[in-house]
Amino acid sequence: MKFLVTGSAGFIGYHIARMILENFKGSSVIGIDNLNSYYSVKLKKQRIKILKNFKKFKFLKIDISHAEKVSSLFKNIKFDTVIHMAAQPGVRYSMVNPKVYFSSNIEGFLNIIENCNLSKVKNFLFASSSSVYGDQKKYPLKENYNLNPNNIYSYTKKNNEDVAEDISRISKMRIVALRFFTIYGDYARPDMFIYKFLNFLHKKKTFYLNNYGNHKRDFTHVDDVTNIIKDLILTKKLKNYEVFNVCSSKPVNILRLAFLIENYSKLKNKIIKIKKHKADVLVTHGSNVKIKKFLRIKKFKNILKEIKKIIENYDKNKIFKYS
Repeated sequence: MKFLVTGSAGFIGYHIARMILENFKGSSVIGIDNLNSYYSVKLKKQRIKILKNFKKFKFLKIDISHAEKVSSLFKNIKFDTVIHMAAQPGVRYSMVNPKVYFSSNIEGFLNIIENCNLSKVKNFLFASSSSVYGDQKKYPLKENYNLNPNNIYSYTKKNNEDVAEDISRISKMRIVALRFFTIYGDYARPDMFIYKFLNFLHKKKTFYLNNYGNHKRDFTHVDDVTNIIKDLILTKKLKNYEVFNVCSSKPVNILRLAFLIENYSKLKNKIIKIKKHKADVLVTHGSNVKIKKFLRIKKFKNILKEIKKIIENYDKNKIFKYS
């Protein structure tokens, strides 16, 4: 099989490409990424360097918003499965630089899915986000809830889902939207809460905690993500279009998590609690009943049991170098 993984230098894309190379023997993976500077380019290149240890992996620097380059890629290579993880992340950044979200998350998404359809790709899996739900009154969030995006980033992700569902009506592709809930794990983005907090601890810098630390996040390990994607590729039960929450369904209070990280790392610094950022969602708490039933998953990793390993990997991989 031939796989395309977009955003392969990114956190989740890197882990997905590695999972395929380790589990789908004989298959090849083309990874593409624009290597932008939203966060450390050195970290992105380090991930690609690891993937290049696999003989069946090839990396191409391509920006998905460039229609001609994307079209040329699909004309030259026939892909069986495309896993689309490339996107401009960051809820708050979308408020100061909205144009890049239109370019990458809307135009780029259209370029990829249209070429998948024209090339008759069998499987198209893409990253949506828990942010499409916005603030809700009833939890846990289920896939059939009405969506309420409240920032530019989440609007682009809802747009992706709408486009994908429309295309599924005229296409034979199996299309899967994956609503990710706060993914964490090895080689994660340094701007994410856990790793940003660890970086501030190491540098003994004051940390400003939004909403006085009263946010709750449904932390989901990247290993659970890759196992789900592996099983979705292999299953024959998929319809033309499916939407799944990818979450542990065990939200954790951010202030509690900060204290636990301090205890395990044996580091401590000043935390200043500040008011809620207007772009933030108070709670992310998804239902994973649909995906567990569909793939017969028994359990997800619990972040409270993973903190020690997270800190060890952070130190081992010297993620603070990239912060």
